[in-house]
Amino acid sequence: MKKLVILSATVLAVWMTPSCGNNAKNAQSEKPVDSAQDINETVKPVDEKSSQFAVDAANGGMMEVAMGKLAQEKAQNERVKAFGTMMVNDHSKAGDELKALAEKKGITLPAELSTEEKKHIDDLAKKTGKDFDKSYIDMMVDDHDKDVKEFEKASDNVTDEDLKTWARNTLPTLKAHQDSAKAIKDGWKK
Repeated sequence: MKKLVILSATVLAVWMTPSCGNNAKNAQSEKPVDSAQDINETVKPVDEKSSQFAVDAANGGMMEVAMGKLAQEKAQNERVKAFGTMMVNDHSKAGDELKALAEKKGITLPAELSTEEKKHIDDLAKKTGKDFDKSYIDMMVDDHDKDVKEFEKASDNVTDEDLKTWARNTLPTLKAHQDSAKAIKDGWKK
């Protein structure tokens, strides 16, 4: 009887070992597959139009921040200095939101300004006094006219819903910037 119990226990152990091993292997091999599936579900590919909008918006926002910092330093007119501060604060906030969204979407945003934007900043930095103030505000009016059009277009045409929502939510701030820059410019004509 003792031999039968030992034999039964041995047979049962041998029979269960491969079964348990397979379950452990299945559990381990399923986990990475599930994780990969989770990643694919959270990071969906973004179409070219949506991605290009994000890259352009990031580049434009970085330029606004850089020029705003320049205005804080060099502007003679207090309204221009205050406008520069508003640009730094608002565009930094929008840029941070866009970076987080782009990271989630797998979009690579530029780490620094393009050569063209750097040239605009270098040209502006060479100016002083009223000449700086006028040039900066002229650039801000033109730039925000362009930005508002681009963000309105993106609010309707970008296919990625998260980027579309970000564009819609950012648009009122851009319109306020546009109005402020125009008000400063119009104030000088009087």
